[in-house]
Amino acid sequence: MKKIIMLCLLAVMGFGISDAVAQKKADSQLKTTVFLTDVDCETCAKKIDNSLPFQKGVKEVKVDVPTRKVTVTFDTTKTNEEALIKAFKKIKINAEVKK
Repeated sequence: MKKIIMLCLLAVMGFGISDAVAQKKADSQLKTTVFLTDVDCETCAKKIDNSLPFQKGVKEVKVDVPTRKVTVTFDTTKTNEEALIKAFKKIKINAEVKK
């Protein structure tokens, strides 16, 4: 009986460690980029909030209207900066990567 309990305990610990390693790999593929845009009103910000988060690989979008910056966190295995710039163009907003 003790052997079965010990075996179950080791299996649970193994799955936990495996999950932690997989989560760390997933986090390491995220990238945050700041885009300079021509956003000058809340309506434009809403257009971004309503479309960009639905692009493949996008995890988070933050729009700052006063500074005209849009911060996007995305998965580099699913999208890239060029694809995000094209997504901005689809909603008629000019964007470029802040250097």
